[in-house]
Amino acid sequence: MPLQIPDPVIGSWTKGFPAHAAGLALSEVPQAGLRLSDLATPVLTVHEAALAHNEATVFEWARRQGVLLAPHGKTTMAPALWQRLLDAGAWGISVATPWQAEFAVSVGVPTVLIANAVTDAAAARRLGDLLSADEGLRILCWADSTATVRILAEALVDAERPLDVLVELGGMGGRTGARSLEEGEAIAAAIAAAPGLRLAGVTGYEGPFGPDRSDSSVEAVDAYLETLVELHSRLDYTDGIRPVLSAGGSSFPDRAAAVLSPHREQNDVVLRSGAFQIHDDGFYSRMSPFGPLTGTAPLRSAMHAWARVVSQPEEGLALLDAGRRDVPFDIDLPVPQSVDGAITALNDQHAFLTLAPGATVEPGDVVRLGLSHPCTAFDKWRVVAIIDDPDAADPRVIGAVATCF
Repeated sequence: MPLQIPDPVIGSWTKGFPAHAAGLALSEVPQAGLRLSDLATPVLTVHEAALAHNEATVFEWARRQGVLLAPHGKTTMAPALWQRLLDAGAWGISVATPWQAEFAVSVGVPTVLIANAVTDAAAARRLGDLLSADEGLRILCWADSTATVRILAEALVDAERPLDVLVELGGMGGRTGARSLEEGEAIAAAIAAAPGLRLAGVTGYEGPFGPDRSDSSVEAVDAYLETLVELHSRLDYTDGIRPVLSAGGSSFPDRAAAVLSPHREQNDVVLRSGAFQIHDDGFYSRMSPFGPLTGTAPLRSAMHAWARVVSQPEEGLALLDAGRRDVPFDIDLPVPQSVDGAITALNDQHAFLTLAPGATVEPGDVVRLGLSHPCTAFDKWRVVAIIDDPDAADPRVIGAVATCF
């Protein structure tokens, strides 16, 4: 199903694009003949071939595992990139907030999974309105307490169509989610008893239980996923609904598939991994199982930042024009890839590049940066350029996508 892709006109608001591109709609960028050297630094780019490789790798793996994908759209908030996921066979798009859900519905996403509890009554009523206006739309959200269920039930008591609600199971030391199977059962009973709600399955997030890929982390993740299956086995669902059994962030989708996929005959096993489409050169390059663990090719980072040397105030130190307003820093600092050295600190608009012995740069040189965590890279950019080959001497700009944060 084609989405309504935002197609804004480039202007001075479009960070990174040159003045001579002003007046172009994003859909016209592929024919404009732009090169990376035309773009102003700092600039974020996405590599088309890496995107295609990552999408093909993960969707083919998911088909072999018999699991469905509802990738987290919050990673990019870019409908043009969501379209690629839906075209590849995504079951739906996951989001994190009611606002993101409403935006996803507005561009035409047919199945929206809010991977969070909704405790705003006004937002819940709005979800009910959206469902009433479109019989083909499906919205699902989570609940991890009977208090949350009461809010939803009161907001949707007169709803024309029920809201699908998944019981969220967590665990001690986790994030959100019911802390016991018995609590999960009570939440499920409350959902089933509410006229405006429909018990639609069980869900959770395994990421907090495994900070790395060590054997102990994998064992903890598997143990959590097994409790998710146990809760699901205790619940009764109304006739006519195919329950959803959902987990799987971008660090442990292999474990979620291994534990949950045996139950796919009677359920929709839905993984929400979202970072795989972009991947990175930091956190996910260390955590992602794709490669030998899954019998697939490794994923490739599809994002890079490009920053210019603006100062070389002392030997061994250069200042670049990309800072916290431009590149992610919440998990790892950027990594210089075109010169030997390290980014040691970021200010709002500057990066401190400590050069390795013998490495040199001059003011005006452009440095390619590998990045960590696409979720906090894309939210700094309203338009992201797509290039053909980041290793080329002067990559071609073959497209651009708008983000909608």
